[in-house]
Amino acid sequence: MSAKQKMRHVLDIIAEMFPDAHCELNHSNPFELTIAVLLSAQCTDETVNKVTVGLFEKYKRPEDYLNVPLEELEQDIRRIGLFRSKASNIQKLCRIVIDKYAGEVPESHEGLTELPGVGRKTANVVMSNAFGVPAIAVDTHVDRVTKRLGFAKADDSVLEVEKKLMKLVPREEWTLTHHRLIFFGRYHCKAQSPQCPICPLLDLCKEGKQRMKPGFKTKNKIIKPKIASEG
Repeated sequence: MSAKQKMRHVLDIIAEMFPDAHCELNHSNPFELTIAVLLSAQCTDETVNKVTVGLFEKYKRPEDYLNVPLEELEQDIRRIGLFRSKASNIQKLCRIVIDKYAGEVPESHEGLTELPGVGRKTANVVMSNAFGVPAIAVDTHVDRVTKRLGFAKADDSVLEVEKKLMKLVPREEWTLTHHRLIFFGRYHCKAQSPQCPICPLLDLCKEGKQRMKPGFKTKNKIIKPKIASEG
């Protein structure tokens, strides 16, 4: 089976498993999505959504974030990891959006990555979800799943993983594949407790096969395989 055939098989399986996969960060416009993704770095989408419920009520435009002291914004997002640096980046980002883009988030990858706190992953999420441009954003879930299934090497950088996925996945499926890989990694192929015993892709996963061997050890603990409950 070629790499493209293997990928086609994986895409079909995860499409069956997670047909409704989508961006789980709550937002109502490109600006809110940019702020939400910036906040999600090293933080769960669930926590971000709890914070942005009140945040997006209080701050509706870039100007609103600049009309309060930095300390006040820090307090508003203090439940988020790295809240001080993120608050600072948000205000810097808002200043650039106002001065350079007339208050609107730029609709180009280059423009987005110039904004403080916005890296390649954030730009890809915004481009694909807000502006409908096909993209694969590699977060921790996408990175982990891609490497476990053998489409990338363990020491590949995030950019290398992204490039390999872009070659193997049809362009029109990039955005959906991004969401489905995240759902697969978040709810099934988890970092600590992957559901290997009931995984339909186990035959493609070297790590999964190793985990299923009796007496498999991880961090000096012996793992006894058992069937994980669904849900």
